Amino acid sequence: MKAPTTLSLGLCLLLPSLTAAAATLTQITTPFGPNPRNVSFHIYVPDTLPDNPAILVNPHWCHGTAQATFAGTQWAALAREHGFIVIYPGSPNAADQCWDVSSPETLTHDDGGGGGGGDSLGIVSMVRWTLDQYQGDKGRVFVTGVSSGGMMTQVLVGAYPDVFAAGAAFAGVPFGCFAPPAGDNGNAGQFDYWSDDCATGKVTHSAEAWGDLVRAAYPGYDGWRPKLQLFHGTVDEIVSYVNHGEAVKLWTDVSGLSETPVEVVQNTPLTGWTKSVYGPSGWLEAYSAAGVPHDIKVQENTVMAFFDLNCTSNCFSWGQGGPSSGGQPNPSSTFSTITSSVAPISTTSSSTVVVPTTTSAAACPTSTIPGAQKPWGQCGGRGYSGPTVCSVGVCTRYSDYFSQVKSSHHLLVTQGTSHVLNDTWRAVITN
Repeated sequence: MKAPTTLSLGLCLLLPSLTAAAATLTQITTPFGPNPRNVSFHIYVPDTLPDNPAILVNPHWCHGTAQATFAGTQWAALAREHGFIVIYPGSPNAADQCWDVSSPETLTHDDGGGGGGGDSLGIVSMVRWTLDQYQGDKGRVFVTGVSSGGMMTQVLVGAYPDVFAAGAAFAGVPFGCFAPPAGDNGNAGQFDYWSDDCATGKVTHSAEAWGDLVRAAYPGYDGWRPKLQLFHGTVDEIVSYVNHGEAVKLWTDVSGLSETPVEVVQNTPLTGWTKSVYGPSGWLEAYSAAGVPHDIKVQENTVMAFFDLNCTSNCFSWGQGGPSSGGQPNPSSTFSTITSSVAPISTTSSSTVVVPTTTSAAACPTSTIPGAQKPWGQCGGRGYSGPTVCSVGVCTRYSDYFSQVKSSHHLLVTQGTSHVLNDTWRAVITN
């Protein structure tokens, strides 16, 4: 999609670092199921796991990668501590690594009979493969992401309500918001479409109209719907805060809830953040972060609690609680399983999550340097062997495993509804 380069601005800064662990990120290169867009499949499996482990899917942001998400977040360390598996998919869009959240294929459910496709089907195939390979708990599959990853989170819980038990979307947009408008034949069917109208808050619908988009994604489905968390900064300069309110309208309608919150809690989980709870069972939580731009800080502990990922027994799972329109069987009956020789979780296993201080190297020269790393590229980290000199800005360290080129310059100027790189950055990015 034609995303502004700033979509990834500061996103690595949002996320606490990963501590060292014996297990490593592994790419699955053998066939794992339908994957029409060739989404790459990386997975983190802790050395010890309980029987029937939960699975978390963590799609990256625009201009991100599976490796960057693994290196720059807490999820792998938390997985090691609590015994769940993390899937890190990688976008096939080479231009900007944004997710396909606009095509009819990605916005349509596919259970093997055709009709669906896009990036969402590739990711669901990863889930199905992992459930079989590691005898995972089919009722405890979750998804969370930031920015483009937050958009994909809403796509997955909307198109595949029979697969995911819950989602948590940070700085995303409502399901279907990026789809080209009716009559836009020039962009219809694109897998890399960037909707300026949606991103700038110009796409609004009634709650019912939003809900109809989700219902149309899986015709005939009248079963249980996943629960959801939404997080958005009120001064988001890339993905308008308007999308937060539109997403609340959508998901309250889909779940049959009132748009009036049953509870509003100030200053949680951070000062200036407001939590609004919808439905008597708290099925939808919407967090409004006052004064926060696009680089909203991911709240792993809040998400962990919502997903119940740190439990050891009687854990929250698909089909449990919440509003329901009835009739749909638990997804455990829809996928086959195979036996896996996964070791039970060790009672002595422990993991320490370290929240680092972010440090920056000296500023790089501001002219383009042949062979230097471009903006938002990796420029350091344990085991990294690529360029360590940045073409513009500074090489910013986020953890022992990941450093990234970051600049304080504005990356783009806005002309009407089109985003255009300024001359300095155009020279850097195209060299």
